[in-house]
Amino acid sequence: MHNKETVMISRRLFLVRSATVGTGLTLGMFLPGGGRAEPAAASPVGAGPGKAGGAVVTEARFVPNAFVRIGSDDRVTVIIKHLEMGQGTYTGLATLVAEELDAAWSQIEVESAPADAGLYNNLFWGKMQGTGGSTAMANSFEQMRHAGAVARHMLVAAAARQWQVPVDEIEVRDGVLRHPGSGRESGFGALAGAAAQETVPETVFLKDPEQFRLIGTRVPRKDSQAKINGSALFTMDVQLPGMLTALVAYPPRFGARLDTYITHKARNMPGVEDVVFIPAGVAVLARDFWSARKARDALRLNWNEDTAFKLGSAEIEAQYRRLAERPGKPARGEGDAGAALQAADKRLVATIAFPYLAHAAMEPMNCVMQRTPDGVEIWNGEQSQTADQKAVAKVFGIAPEQVKINMLYAGGSFGRRANPDSDYLVETATIVKAINGRAPVKLVRTREDDMRAGYYRPLFVHRIEAGLDAAGNPVAWQQRIVGQSIATGTDFEDALIRDGVDVTSVEGAANLPYAIPNIRVELHSPRNPVPVQWWRSVGSTHTAFAVETFIDRLASAAGRDPVDFRRALLKEHPRHLGVLELAAGKAGWGSPLPAGRGRGIAVHESFNSCVAQVAEVSVHEDHSFTVDRVVIAVDCGIAVNPDVIRAQMEGGMAFGLSAALHSELTLEAGRVVQSNFNDYRVLRLKDMPAVEVHIVASAEPPTGVGEPATPVIAPAVANALSAVTGHWFDRLPLQLPA
Repeated sequence: MHNKETVMISRRLFLVRSATVGTGLTLGMFLPGGGRAEPAAASPVGAGPGKAGGAVVTEARFVPNAFVRIGSDDRVTVIIKHLEMGQGTYTGLATLVAEELDAAWSQIEVESAPADAGLYNNLFWGKMQGTGGSTAMANSFEQMRHAGAVARHMLVAAAARQWQVPVDEIEVRDGVLRHPGSGRESGFGALAGAAAQETVPETVFLKDPEQFRLIGTRVPRKDSQAKINGSALFTMDVQLPGMLTALVAYPPRFGARLDTYITHKARNMPGVEDVVFIPAGVAVLARDFWSARKARDALRLNWNEDTAFKLGSAEIEAQYRRLAERPGKPARGEGDAGAALQAADKRLVATIAFPYLAHAAMEPMNCVMQRTPDGVEIWNGEQSQTADQKAVAKVFGIAPEQVKINMLYAGGSFGRRANPDSDYLVETATIVKAINGRAPVKLVRTREDDMRAGYYRPLFVHRIEAGLDAAGNPVAWQQRIVGQSIATGTDFEDALIRDGVDVTSVEGAANLPYAIPNIRVELHSPRNPVPVQWWRSVGSTHTAFAVETFIDRLASAAGRDPVDFRRALLKEHPRHLGVLELAAGKAGWGSPLPAGRGRGIAVHESFNSCVAQVAEVSVHEDHSFTVDRVVIAVDCGIAVNPDVIRAQMEGGMAFGLSAALHSELTLEAGRVVQSNFNDYRVLRLKDMPAVEVHIVASAEPPTGVGEPATPVIAPAVANALSAVTGHWFDRLPLQLPA
């Protein structure tokens, strides 16, 4: 092979053209989307609203800003600052650029951005780069459109200068510039060099929604082909020369410390290179995964558990129930809920419990890291670049800018890869440091490791008490929430804890949309060493269920239809009301159902999107039940790609349905019981209901779609079961009474 080389990456073959003929050799790390990692063009400046970039031309490449690169071959590369973990980020953000650039979708390629908060920060988070909170599309909507519009402006200016025609006479469509009057036309590539000489505009006009040709349509996903043909690169696929695979033996209980150990058997096993001690546990390094796994099993470790956490889930829940009987820190207070409850004609009360939950991403946590002359280089499905740079830099005593991160695809996350402690990256860093950086290290967490070594959605208990007047109208609502704070002790504490209240614990309750004159929401945030963090839709995972099932209880006590009851209380919230009406109408709410079958509805806002769901269930004679049909209505602003939105609604609902029907992580005497999908159940294909998704037409800027469907399904299913059985459900996962 004279002008090509074959690079093996985890048994996947990639043909790479050499930079020279004959014996020349080009080595490079491959990036998602089929693009190669290349040095960034000199000093690009991020384009955004009111912010211009410095155009650069290198080898006939036009780089008007940090998000767009146009080559002489007409290829348009869009630099994506957010992680693609299955949610369609690469497609959606590239669509924004292509729309304003008037490029052909077929000429668009995507490439992951480097870790650089100065250029690629999440605009909702300040000077911090990362993906989360369903913000990727919402924070990038104008920024990426602006980047495309700037590039278009400069291409048009270059064409007008070359052709000696007025700028406003030039048309651009599908990657071709035309001047109808003279018949002149050109692709983007032929103008790349000239466009780079044009002045970068400080302001550009963006299209009105009625001018969109790509936004609002279904364009093929940019990550599909690579994932189908096997060329998509995940962390597990990365192989570096001399790389060692590391597995860590973690303590059996949170807070346990290593006491005595015997490691010689493990050290002498074939393929094993080292055994090192790190704060997280004991790491075994070997030339392959299986050698590391067998050697880890051969370790003889005794743990001092005198100060380890030894409570079980039942004891934690009992503690929380007692706390829920006492006033907590106020998260919302309107009117006098206590007095209104005393005066109410009817009072209802419920205590609702939620278990710990694992994220259970299909790709467990992993990371590749190596020491370099300039610092550290990382390959990772990277969700929180700035925080991870800072944490890794601290381990090595270097500046965060010396930590280079290559963002790869991730096989799911659901919040797990945005760990507030950068846990598995710090573990990798401590291992690399322990071996003095002599080899690259790939840390691999097995499914069992990730299930038992943390981190989880916290266990929560809610106590809700509400009152109705003689006419059946709610006059008081008091809700006490008890659960660990995610933000306490992290770098996010100042932003997320206000007056002692972790806003992520009360979201979805503190912003209760229903018109109730007296509302009181309180929070207790007990501490224990069980590691917790955000889980897809964060606080709404429990608040939506507590609120929406209790609203159905109130409707029943008032003798009202659940939809009519909500409709009357949502008059001041048109977006909630809109999805409520749409979902109910499309589901045929009120039409008769066969015996044993029931409908339930829930509506909830999270991440600035409103979602309503109607679930249809069947209750069988053996006390089992099935979820047969789900109708979803979503208001998420402009639908950039309706097909991706539908996929996110379906997937988010299915993720929430797992927690509603099956998923539960339990502790017994401080030890995590579950280990893998055999005992931590997630939704099986046979359990998936028929799903319909209806998108509210909107001209408003887009809001989140990755998470808002997740919290709504559990209360919709519970309310449907209550409609059939007359039983109210006060815990997840759902179980019918015997």
